[in-house]
Amino acid sequence: MNEKYTVGVDFGTLSGRALVVRVSDGFELASSEYIYPHAVMEKHLPDGTPLPPEYALQHPLDYLGVFEVAVPAALRSSGIQAADVVGIGIDFTACTVLPTLEDGTPLCLLPEFRGRPHAWVKLWKHHAAQGQADRINALAHSRGESWIARYGGKISSEWAFSKALEVLEKDPEVFHRAGKWIEAADWVVWQLCGNETRNSCTAGYKEMYQDGHYPSSEYLKALHPDFDQVLHKLGHTLSPLGSRAGGLTREAAGWTGLLEGTAVAVGNVDAHVTAPAANAIGAGQMVAIMGTSTCHIVNGESLEEVPGMCGVVDGGITPGLYGYEAGQSGVGDLFGWMVAHVTPPEYHAQAREQGVSVHQILTEEAAKQAIGEHGLIALDWLSGNRSVLVNAELSGVFVGLTLSTRASDLYRALLESTAYGTRTILEAFEESGVPVHELIIAGGLMKNPLLMQIYADVTGRELSLVASHQGGALGSAIFAAVAAGLYPDIYEAARAMGKHHRAVYKPILENQKAYDRLYAEYKLLHDYFGRGANEVMKRLKALRAEVLLDEDHPGRPGLRRGTRAHQRRGH
Repeated sequence: MNEKYTVGVDFGTLSGRALVVRVSDGFELASSEYIYPHAVMEKHLPDGTPLPPEYALQHPLDYLGVFEVAVPAALRSSGIQAADVVGIGIDFTACTVLPTLEDGTPLCLLPEFRGRPHAWVKLWKHHAAQGQADRINALAHSRGESWIARYGGKISSEWAFSKALEVLEKDPEVFHRAGKWIEAADWVVWQLCGNETRNSCTAGYKEMYQDGHYPSSEYLKALHPDFDQVLHKLGHTLSPLGSRAGGLTREAAGWTGLLEGTAVAVGNVDAHVTAPAANAIGAGQMVAIMGTSTCHIVNGESLEEVPGMCGVVDGGITPGLYGYEAGQSGVGDLFGWMVAHVTPPEYHAQAREQGVSVHQILTEEAAKQAIGEHGLIALDWLSGNRSVLVNAELSGVFVGLTLSTRASDLYRALLESTAYGTRTILEAFEESGVPVHELIIAGGLMKNPLLMQIYADVTGRELSLVASHQGGALGSAIFAAVAAGLYPDIYEAARAMGKHHRAVYKPILENQKAYDRLYAEYKLLHDYFGRGANEVMKRLKALRAEVLLDEDHPGRPGLRRGTRAHQRRGH
């Protein structure tokens, strides 16, 4: 029998990656990456319209470039024929969401909306809807809404309803013009096969879809008289994971180089598809997908309430088990910030001379230190806290800075801080009755040996590693194989195509004891700044927003001196 293949497409924060995979055993033939030309729009729109603080927007046409460039490039490199490809599957960062017309046309592509920020794609790390999230949470608790407990007591500013309410309140014309409010995962599948589908994973974790329905119309109207209209913009028929959304249209076949009619799998979340890629879909196998952020997913046999979790969904990862999700809003982003904005020029010069990355130079210096030598504790909240505090208004902290502190000290402290954040999440799950028997690492950061050893020592756990460096794309290819009918379910497909290496890193007892002392200090700071004892972070962010919106600085958005904001102060 001729071998068959699938293509997995992993849409990340800055790029999309296409991977060609052999269906019989998961062997990876070739891959290609397409970097989004517009990247993340945080300062201004393409036409120059300035953006307020905490915005993170994207251009939807960048996503189509992945199909037009990366997929055909991977197919060519693989050396196989398009006729041997039986399916294509995609995964996407979540919650990344956009308003469209009824036919799926993004509002931002219409001339009248090109300069309107709320008409564009809101990336997962768009955090400007924290105020809306706070009100959503407060009202849910005051009304005793049953779904709020499924999200650890708080939903995030990153999620679909927070962002939709932000659009309604900040630009109601955009909200009312939108016929659809749709996850990017579902939108790109729509572009491939011409059928609008809504995947059950994203709906459950990011749109509060529980027990067969979204939050009630009465609840939504209590937030805003018009907000129940969002229910008409969401899909009411959800498609199960691994099902077939349709076949490639002629146009999409032209983009990708695949054959018209090739099976297209229903969309999925980037983190959740990684579990099958690791063949880690049993209860108690936690997969931490470590990239710009980290997502922690684990199956459980019972329904439990875990404080600060991102959500629990029946069948959210695989059928027959409760899928739990937690996460950290910033991990690789923290290390990238350190390199881009804090590391002195001599490190960059040294990296250029040696032909390596600045990250490698910093890692090598940091690895020479004894635990605690730098005298620092950092809080890993430079991009807010997703779990367990669920608050995008929190920010980063370094304690212990002196005139002798160097860049490698700060870098190691940030590495350690993210490990402390993961330990906090692990403890929350286990204390709530969701056991974690194995910790499996996926994503680009698993290639850093120092970081992996720190995680093993801080958590006191052996670390397994996903066998593939492209877990998301491989997972999407596995789901594509199910959608194409080559496997009856995701369990059989994962057993054949996914794998991980067990216990690659093991905790060192002496290191573990040293980190226990430092973790105790981290927890004190975590609770002091994160649980209401001192809300200085929130006050500073509010002051920053006020200044940016009030002062007439070139390129800054908002109100100018002499306008009503200035007049409120009595001028």
